[in-house]
Amino acid sequence: MSFFKRIKDKLMGNPADEEKLEPVEQDLDSPPQELEEGSEPATIETVVEEPSEQFEQSSQTEDTTESEQSSDIEGTKDLEPPSPIEEEEQLEVQIIEEQPTEEKKPSAWSITQKFKAGLEKTRNSFTSKVNDLVARYRKVNEDFFEELEDLLLQADVGFETVMELMDKLRFEVQRKNIKDTNGIQTLISEKLVEIYEQGEDDLIELNMQPDGELTVILFVGVNGVGKTTTIGKLARRLKSQGKTVVLAAGDTFRAGAIDQLQVWGDRVGCEVIKQSEGSDPAAVMYDAIRAAKNRKADVLICDTAGRLQNKVNLMNELEKVHRVISREIPSAPHEVLLALDATTGQNALVQAQTFKEATNVTGIVLTKLDGTAKGGIVLAIRNKLHIPVKFVGLGEKMDDLQPFDAERYVYGLFADGLDKELQQNNEE
Repeated sequence: MSFFKRIKDKLMGNPADEEKLEPVEQDLDSPPQELEEGSEPATIETVVEEPSEQFEQSSQTEDTTESEQSSDIEGTKDLEPPSPIEEEEQLEVQIIEEQPTEEKKPSAWSITQKFKAGLEKTRNSFTSKVNDLVARYRKVNEDFFEELEDLLLQADVGFETVMELMDKLRFEVQRKNIKDTNGIQTLISEKLVEIYEQGEDDLIELNMQPDGELTVILFVGVNGVGKTTTIGKLARRLKSQGKTVVLAAGDTFRAGAIDQLQVWGDRVGCEVIKQSEGSDPAAVMYDAIRAAKNRKADVLICDTAGRLQNKVNLMNELEKVHRVISREIPSAPHEVLLALDATTGQNALVQAQTFKEATNVTGIVLTKLDGTAKGGIVLAIRNKLHIPVKFVGLGEKMDDLQPFDAERYVYGLFADGLDKELQQNNEE
């Protein structure tokens, strides 16, 4: 199927259907911001629980009563009357929960438009230059390929990916005896999708366990990449699918991280398993798994620390967390999702390499894709590390965390040129 055909059938669908959809719930326009190290934590008063018993001693853990296991969840009442800000946040959560629970599936057109809008900065920087290049070179020759190569590298597509793409383009131009640059953006789009999807199927699907079994998703990533915010948005997405979700506050090192996750738990209606700041993250995971099982939850999403500057200690901690989870549920964690900030460009690639060495990363969540002019980093990560991008952050609204789709992503990069070529194709 040609790329034009896929745009018309899969990506665009029928734009008229979008008018029939009613908003399911009011989005929160101002989700809580990531707290940097050294900043003041959120003003949320909670009862601080003592760390659980030494979970390494199996004889003690077997004797732990259910009330002791759930103490971290139940002891979260405010010690003081809520401030006006807190009352406003609580009211906002209540308004959301009172909305109709029936969720209508977004149309294909709606999802495609999110990718188009989210990649606007990259498209304005990258595609405008491609358009200028196509306008200057009416004929496809080696000079055209060399300039196109430079533009792709500037968009952080990655050296290996660019070289592979240029080889494919040269071969297709020669095979089809293409002389001019009309339709060249469509050809580039097709080849980029091929490179991303080569030899892989169902890349974006989460490894969800059958009904009645707990799915454990472990989030890793450095501080400041939007990890906690992404956890909240993913929890909301899973809840909208009818799943019961529990959150584990495993980042016990960063000031305010526990409170920040609690804010998101309150907003999306998920219980948060936590201990006091500075507790052993592995002990939190132990408590969280037991609590999630007792509550017959479908999904447990685990937050972790991200102090990469202390690499050895961090990686040892992650290995311990992984070990504890696997001991309680042998097949878990079922997903290890690495959160990366798209605005950091090639530095995100370095982070991905580091975490891949320490943990079995199963997927990437690329945050803040809407905030960068170098969105080509998606292709660099996939092609160099062979780790699929499972979700991308296309904005600040709750539903702006979208499953990654290579065709929609490439369309978002070339939307202006492709729309023009599609219109010309329809007129012929």
